[in-house]
This record gives sequence, C-alpha cells and structure tokens, in this order.
Amino acid sequence: MLLWADIVISDSISMMKTTASPIGASAIDGANRSYNRFLLLVAGLGGLLYGVDVGIIGGALPYLEATSRLNAGQLSIIVAAVLLGSVISTLFAGLLADWMGRKPLMVLSGLTFVLSIPMIALAHGYGPLFFGRLLQGISGGLIGVVVPLYLAECLSASHRGKGTGVFQWLLTLGIVSAAVIGIYYSYRVEAVARSADAAAVFTFKDQAWRRIFWVSLPPGVLFVLGSLFVAESPRWLFLRGKQDRALASLLRSRSPQQAEIELKEMDQIAVAANAGPGRAVKDSLLRRKYVIPFLLACVILFCNTATGINSIIGYNTSILLQSGLSDLHAHWGYVVFTFVNFLMTIGGMSLVDRKGRKFLFILGTSGIVISLVFVGLLFLSTEKMNRDCQGAVQAMVEPDQTLTLPFHPAEAKQLLSAAGYQGTEIESDRASLAVIYSYGDFTAATSFVRSDDPSAAPIRITRESAVPANKVEAFFKNPFGNLDAARTAPLRIERAVVGRVPNASHGWLVAIGLYLFMSSFAIGPGVCVWLALSELMPTRIRSNGMSIALVINQMVSTTLAGIFLPFVSKYGYSSIFFLFAGFTVIYLTVVTFFLPETKGKTLEEIEQYFETGGKKAEPVR
Repeated sequence: MLLWADIVISDSISMMKTTASPIGASAIDGANRSYNRFLLLVAGLGGLLYGVDVGIIGGALPYLEATSRLNAGQLSIIVAAVLLGSVISTLFAGLLADWMGRKPLMVLSGLTFVLSIPMIALAHGYGPLFFGRLLQGISGGLIGVVVPLYLAECLSASHRGKGTGVFQWLLTLGIVSAAVIGIYYSYRVEAVARSADAAAVFTFKDQAWRRIFWVSLPPGVLFVLGSLFVAESPRWLFLRGKQDRALASLLRSRSPQQAEIELKEMDQIAVAANAGPGRAVKDSLLRRKYVIPFLLACVILFCNTATGINSIIGYNTSILLQSGLSDLHAHWGYVVFTFVNFLMTIGGMSLVDRKGRKFLFILGTSGIVISLVFVGLLFLSTEKMNRDCQGAVQAMVEPDQTLTLPFHPAEAKQLLSAAGYQGTEIESDRASLAVIYSYGDFTAATSFVRSDDPSAAPIRITRESAVPANKVEAFFKNPFGNLDAARTAPLRIERAVVGRVPNASHGWLVAIGLYLFMSSFAIGPGVCVWLALSELMPTRIRSNGMSIALVINQMVSTTLAGIFLPFVSKYGYSSIFFLFAGFTVIYLTVVTFFLPETKGKTLEEIEQYFETGGKKAEPVR
C-alpha cells in the first residue's frame, strides 16, 4: 500500500529532479550546509549556557559570601538551587518537549535563563537570589534534555556526532569562561585591597559578583534569537501527522534523496508499531527495542557521572591545594584544567564521526581509569602518614559544645605532640587538618585547612553546621536520625586528621594526573555521552527516556557532590579516587561489551538494531 507520505515525497523529489539544474543542485547543497552550520551555532550557544550554569557560581561565590550577609546554610542552598532547579525541570522536560515541541521548548529555556540573570544580579536578600538561581537550574535542565534531543532528530547521521560535539565543546567553553572571569576578578579584588580601605573593598566585592552574572547574559539572548529561526524537529512533526512540514524540515539540512529515505524510514517504523503517521503508537513499552536501549542509556549516564567528573571539576582547586600547590598555583591549575577540557573536546568532535562512538568511549574510559589510579596512588603515598589527634581536639571543646580552632604551626606541633607523634615526615609548618564531628546522629566534616596559610580562617564548629534545621532536611541527611536529641546532644569529635602537605612537585604530578583525566573524559565520554543518550532512545520514548536518564545522572551527581568533602575528610583523597576508578571500570566493561556502534546510522536504523537483537535490518527502498 502506498502511503500518503510516500506520495508527498515522490511528487516533491520528482519536481526537484525535473527542474533542478547543476547550478540549482549546488545552491541547494550550499543552503543545506549554511543551515547545518546555523544549527550547530544555536546548539553551541545552548551548550555555552549549560556550562555557564555549572561554572559561574565558582567565581562569584567568594564575593557573594563576603558581602551578602547570608549564613552558611543559606549560601549552600544558593549554590544547590541550580541543581534543584535542574532536577525539577529535567523531570518534566520530556513531557514538555512532546507537548509543545522541541523548538518552543528551546526558546522557553533560553528565556528562563535570560530572566534569571537580572533577578540574581539585582538581588538584595536571600529570596531573589534563591529564585534566580532556581530559574538558572530550570533553564539548564531543559537545555540539557532538549538541545541534544533536537540535534539528534534534526541532523543527518553524518553530522549528528559533530553537532552533539559542538554542544559539549561550547559547554566546556562556558566552564572555561567562568574560571577565567573568576580569576580576573580575584586579581582585581587583590589590587583594590592593596590600595583602598575596607569599605571600598567591600563595595568592589559586592559589584564583582553581580558583574560576573551580568557577563553571562549576552549568550542567553543570542540563544533565544537563534532558536526562533531554526525549524521544528522533523520527527516530532511526523509523529503529529504533519508530513509536509516534516519533509520541509528535513530538506533544510539534507539532500532530497536523503530526505526521501529518512521519511520512508519514519513511516516504516510507524507501520511496524501498528500506527499511521500522527496516530498513537499501540505497541508495548516492554518490547526489547525500548527496554534494552533505555537501560543501557541509564547505566551509561550513571557511570558517566560516577567517574567523578562533576566533583573533580567542582573541587579541583581544593584537590590541588591539598596536593601541595599554593593558592595562586591551585587557581591557575584549575584554569589550565578547564582549558584542557575545552581543547580535548575539539579532538573528540573531529573524531566522533570518523572513528565512531564506541572507539572513543573505550579510549576515554581506559584513560580515566589509569589517571584516577595514578592520582589515588599519589595521595596514598602521603596520606599513610596521617595521624589522628581526636583526643586532643575533643579536649578543646567549649562548654557550649562549640569549637574554634586556629590551625597554625604552633597548634599543629601541639596536636602532633599530644597524639604521641615522634616522626619527621609531618612538619608542623606545613601540615593540614580536617575534623569529623557529630551532634547525636548527625555527622559533618570540616574542609582541610593548612598551617602554612596565614590567611586561613580558624576551624569553627557549631551545632548549626551539623544538625538540620527541620525534619525534611533531617530526613535527607539521616532518615533514621533523632533530630530532637541532636539539638541537645554534646559535640563529639570523631576524628581529627593531621597530615603532611606535600611539596609543589607532588602537587604538579597530581595536576598532570588530573589533566590526563580531563583529556580522557573530554575526548571520549564528554562528547559521546550526549550522543548515546539521544541516539539509543527510540523515537517513541526518546524525550521522556532522556529525562529519566538525566534525572538519574543528576541524582548521582548530587550524591557524590554531597559526600565528597565528608568522605575525603574521613578516608582521604586516595579513597575517593579509587572509588571513582572502580565505577569507571564498570563503565569500560559496559561500553566494550554492550554498546553498539551507531556511527553513520539513522535513528530508525538504530531502533531497528535493538528490535532485531543486533541482526542487520532490511534497507529502506
């Protein structure tokens, strides 16, 4: 039976063939290339916004903390509000993409980001800051789903890898930009501090964090404008019964012959699922072509975050400080780290459509395992010398069950002596301290402080820093904890770890290991994971499946970010790096033995692969 879609295509293609001259064909190819470049530009701006969402708070937070008069709990919520907004919007992004279309959702996500910037930059108080950051997170969650989804459905098989690579590439540029802006303002603040009084420094810091947010506004405006001029996804249009518009959308980025083939493939998939164009699909979601790729995408997204990428980016400066670098070198080390990410993503973009997704996944995860083990061994070589000074620190607890502990060389020497340490490996003028403590059932940990940092604030432990403010927060921190008892329980020092701060050469070795980690991630999983997410999902479940998989990804990211500092305070940096390496071994195993190569295949061919259990499907005629 000849379907209406075939008639539309055949008539359109016949007219093109009979009327097109070689010059006309060349003009069509040129228009296709120009439109594909425009699509890549718009997608890249979406990636840039996503990267800014991730990185912008890092540069602004020190000045926000110094001038906003918010307490530690409020600042933590301001930082976490982006993640909260992202989780909320990711849950509904798939439903919204199906209901309103891919293009309108891209416009909405950009407008949400644009609205968030003045709300934050003009804020005076906790409420506007929170809602502004929440809007930023909502925008990021929508962008993270809809842009890769849109690219997968709009670009041809030969350009799909490059398109998603551009999204990841400019995402890394957003993180680089945030790091560079942050270090620029750190130099500016230092210069003002040398030549002005305290009031002038306070005013400049207040202006600094606002300017950092204002700088991120122009890319948001450009993304909104670009999204207004792209075509709707042809596959979304086809599923809504708009075959003529689907064909027109395909012809903007493909040759007439390729457009004919892909529209016929869409029609065959619809017929195989007992549905015509624009009619509801009746087949079961439990079929292998839905379940297997969905589970595979979820596992890949879980393992991708479990490599520790977000934690290593977020805590990079702290890691480098603890490895032995000075404060300035650690900040510059982070800038180099973001540039490595940016440059190696270019390499991944150039290889993804030539070497294939699976090759880059295996190459990248192998490098990640090697680099994580290397960095873990470097930290283990110094952490095995650590000494627990719990008893001495417990004796310093005040009667009101608080503790204020300045950590300088004399204090370090006293703590080591009280712990009976007689060795020479830990020098009191170059030592670090982290304290793990609890009030009743609720445990917390301080960050590491160094005795060679004269500007470091004393360690301050109060009940508010460990005990949740309400029962909802208490449930998420410890569902079995007794909140009422913790509000009156005494302060107990669980561990007080004094360790050796390595020399600068050790710190640069750690930095090199982290650069190898970032290079491996950027060239492999960094580029390919967005492709895996959008390519593996069949059309019927793509939008909602991507939302669920990304929520899993963000939950893992949230968990790892939440446990990172307490974990390293208690068990050391070496343990967290070995944990990340273990997850990456699972990642390597999955992509090696279970992930099919999708290079050069249309989305319908990939769907047919899972339907047939890996057997080659009949070509579309």
